[in-house]
Amino acid sequence: MSIAVAAESASGQKIAAEPPSRKRRSTSGKAAVTGWAMLAPAGILMLVFLIVPIILTLSLAFTDARLISPTPAKFIGLNNFTRLFGSNVFWHSLQNTIVFALVIVPVQSACALGLAVLVNAKVRGTNFFRTVYFLPVVTSMVVVSMLWLFMYQQDGLINALLAKIGIAGPDWLGDPNTALFAIILMSAWQAMGFHMVIWLSGLQTISADLYEAASLDGANGWQQFAHVTWPGLKQTRTFILITITIAAFSLFTQINVMTQGGPLDSTSTLVFLAVRTGFQQQQTGYASAMSLVFFVLVLAVSLVQRYLTRDKDLQR
Repeated sequence: MSIAVAAESASGQKIAAEPPSRKRRSTSGKAAVTGWAMLAPAGILMLVFLIVPIILTLSLAFTDARLISPTPAKFIGLNNFTRLFGSNVFWHSLQNTIVFALVIVPVQSACALGLAVLVNAKVRGTNFFRTVYFLPVVTSMVVVSMLWLFMYQQDGLINALLAKIGIAGPDWLGDPNTALFAIILMSAWQAMGFHMVIWLSGLQTISADLYEAASLDGANGWQQFAHVTWPGLKQTRTFILITITIAAFSLFTQINVMTQGGPLDSTSTLVFLAVRTGFQQQQTGYASAMSLVFFVLVLAVSLVQRYLTRDKDLQR
């Protein structure tokens, strides 16, 4: 009798121990459903605004599709790319894009780093200057472009200041020799505050003990920057280099507001040319071919930068 009761008791304990496992499986299943439900909005947005446009671009690049046309699009093979690579406007726009990137990346990153070093100092008023330097970033690019458009006029603020010291200012946006330089200057000023904040976050991750040790060893300010600050910003400068380069290749708003690609296509860029071709001239297939070439170019530059800035110590 006691043996049967014990067996029954053991069996009862075994049966009572099973429901918690099923409960855990049910809880994990609900957690998975909740996780997918929370992921769904971002996934849908990525699908609609990223994946689908990329697929449409790949398909339209090989057709003669137009934005508004009574005839359906026809497959024309590589004709759009042949026409593109034979266009002087395309090569001029590519040259302007590359020149803009080659100048803006070192200038903007260096100036932003200088500002970050200044505002990182523990002196009175640094919070005020951080706000002032970051203010152009939170201002609409259209508003900033219109402001500088008025400043760049022949009777604008910049030429008025130059006249005070006896210099006759040029027609900044009307002269092919100065138009792209004027766009570069305005763009560097506008985005400098954003990268200043990124540099500043990197500076604040460097331990103060390293500076104290360098100071005890007799290192001056420049030596501390070269041997402590700069190596400590390795990951930060990789991120800034890639983000500035991608933003430089995507130059559009300033051109669209200030110059419309002129004068004589001296400020035309790949993105501006693709938008103008696709929406103003309604040549959707041809513009898709430009966008595809632009995508390959940016991808190649990003991969090269990633390779050159890779952490060699981790690969050993």
